Amino acid sequence: MGPAGAVEEPSVEGKAASRPRRADAPAASASRPLRLRDALRGQARVVGVLLAWSVLEAGQTFLLGYALARAMDDGFLRGRQGTGLWWLGLAAVGVPVGAYGTGRVFRGVAALVEPLRDRLVRRVVRRGLGDAVRGGGSGAARPADSAVVSRLTHQVEIARDAFGGLVMVLRSFVFTAAGALAGMIALAPVLLLVVLPPLAAGVGLFVAALRPLARRQDRFLSADEAVAEECGELAAGLRDITACGAREPMAARADVRIEAAQRAARSLARFGVVRTAALAIGGQLPLVLLLLTAPWLLSSHRVTPGALLGAFAYLTQSLQPALQNLLHTLGAAGTRLGVILARLTAPEPPEAPELPEPPAPPAVTATEPGLALQLRRLTFAYGPGAEPVLRDLDLGVAQGEHLAVVGPSGTGKSTLAGLVAGLLRPAAGEVRRNGEVVLVPQEAYVFRGTVAENVGYLRPEAGPDDVLAAVAAVGADALVAALGGPEGAVDPAELSAGERQLLALARTYAARGRIVVLDEATCHLDAAAEARAERAFAARPATTLLVVAHRISSARRADRTLVLDGPRTVCAPHDTLLAASPLYRDLTAAWSPAPAG
Repeated sequence: MGPAGAVEEPSVEGKAASRPRRADAPAASASRPLRLRDALRGQARVVGVLLAWSVLEAGQTFLLGYALARAMDDGFLRGRQGTGLWWLGLAAVGVPVGAYGTGRVFRGVAALVEPLRDRLVRRVVRRGLGDAVRGGGSGAARPADSAVVSRLTHQVEIARDAFGGLVMVLRSFVFTAAGALAGMIALAPVLLLVVLPPLAAGVGLFVAALRPLARRQDRFLSADEAVAEECGELAAGLRDITACGAREPMAARADVRIEAAQRAARSLARFGVVRTAALAIGGQLPLVLLLLTAPWLLSSHRVTPGALLGAFAYLTQSLQPALQNLLHTLGAAGTRLGVILARLTAPEPPEAPELPEPPAPPAVTATEPGLALQLRRLTFAYGPGAEPVLRDLDLGVAQGEHLAVVGPSGTGKSTLAGLVAGLLRPAAGEVRRNGEVVLVPQEAYVFRGTVAENVGYLRPEAGPDDVLAAVAAVGADALVAALGGPEGAVDPAELSAGERQLLALARTYAARGRIVVLDEATCHLDAAAEARAERAFAARPATTLLVVAHRISSARRADRTLVLDGPRTVCAPHDTLLAASPLYRDLTAAWSPAPAG
């Protein structure tokens, strides 16, 4: 392979078609989805540290209401300001102690969260690679599963953040509720009769709603993946969509996916009313009941004013905020986490069976007389189980013929160029060549050195006259003159993409290869420069030219055009194709500029 992306195959006569290269199958992941308890397995020490530090939070909550009650009953209501201030001071000391414990808890949560994230990333990548090898997609022009991008960059981070938030909030609610309820028992056990029933009812209502909420979350994530996949397909085929005049139907198809995502998002948002109702029942109703029953509690059950004030403090400062955080986290992060874990770590499909070795090709692979290139039942797929990009393609290209290749994105144009050049190996059939092949890809490579070194790279014995002739033939003479002639310095960073293409074309023209493959090698040139370069190769003695067309005007200049259209693939001159190929008519009609020269 030449450094400019030009590939020269010294001699391909007698070369046999061989077995297609396969990526090693990825290691199998677990056969069942990852569950939350799996994330905690082997983390007993970390969980123990979390629980130990959380005790400080429960102690702070206990002191908040209990010390306030004692300050009122034993201190201020009896005229003992010193006693009241002592109890309030004790409650104040509990605040920094609890904050210190919460700070230590964050370190433990990080020790739980990061291993889960790493496991998810490994499983998503392994699954994506496995699907690609098994051919999980509909073709080889795009990844087997474009939605894997959404899973890796978006859903894994959602799972990471949701798991961390869930651990923090669940832990906080449990220990805060324990501290508050223990404080009420210490003050007056009868307070639990007023507080516990609505609190339990609010939490129970929300727990009952988690399953339908998870279903809505799953639909939302499916719609999000569908939008990501659709946008990826549209971006990959944007040029062909424009060329075929298919912008409106493609936009309409994208609108369907986007509207579905919007509906799923609205449905998910509307379900938030359940969270509001649960919070009202579990967080607000106990306050109302405590106010309504205050006279009865004070008169009939010897509940002191301080104990009643402490109960209000427990509700407003501890239980209500903890419940609100719990419902918000479970309603958003919790349901998303369960859905995402199930989606990201679903069981992988069974491995595709090993393909049998293809039969040995015939020993003689020379083309038929008069042909420079011959394809016989050529089939190629990117992976053993993938849908073939090319299937049973038969084609003969005469020596000296100029052939253009057109078709929508994903139909195998660049794949065909790679097969002709020998960079790819067919899964079935064979490629026969009569002569050396030089391939010029879309992204041309030039290196630091002189113009002569770049242009003559594939023909070391080329002299200055050969270099200048090649430069002039492809229309790069003005560029070379600006660089200082054959001995002028080439700095790739200072050249535009089109200028690099001109130098790569001159290099190819100067090379000895008699089968020239231009894989959109003029896409950065204007139509006139493209026409000049293609005509130069077509007129070069004993040269067979195959052009993967960037503009339909390339097809007008060719002797024949190969229209890759799946089972409707056809190869014929321009006028014949206008009658025989609906796709070619669409491509031609969509190309409004008149062909250059």
